[in-house]
Amino acid sequence: MCIGVPMKIVEQGLGYAVCESRGEHRNIDTMLIGEQPVGTWVMVFIDAAREVLAEEEALKIVDALQALQDVMNGNNNIDHLFADLTGFDKSA
Repeated sequence: MCIGVPMKIVEQGLGYAVCESRGEHRNIDTMLIGEQPVGTWVMVFIDAAREVLAEEEALKIVDALQALQDVMNGNNNIDHLFADLTGFDKSA
């Protein structure tokens, strides 16, 4: 099984983009989605962008992946990562 990871384009090239997620930078193939402007969020599978994402959707997925990692590390305090579902106020 493959898990897609949302990444933000920080630099555009011909047929690829340098993307960032959670501090990691990678060269990502963009042939399936075409050239996208810097700042665009994309869903990445095996170093290839497969879909353009709205920022709000991308950030929800990033939070869900963080929650998964936290739970795997024994931290069950994850309500703040699902604020849209739990009503948790991140600004408080």
